[in-house]
Amino acid sequence: MKYVGVVVAIWLIIGIVAVGQRGYFRGSETSCAKAGTIAVTVVAGPLNYLGVNPKVSCDLPEPSS
Repeated sequence: MKYVGVVVAIWLIIGIVAVGQRGYFRGSETSCAKAGTIAVTVVAGPLNYLGVNPKVSCDLPEPSS
């Protein structure tokens, strides 16, 4: 069980490195799509280096007036 935790941690660290290399942490723009793209890129982990380029687009409902 200890090895599964180590593998998951390494997987997520590789995903965080991929996010940094793609420049997703740069810029001050924050949006649902940017946060979602960062999250799925981290979860994809090493698959990012095999050509996976996950992107998220989301539309939040506008408040009614």
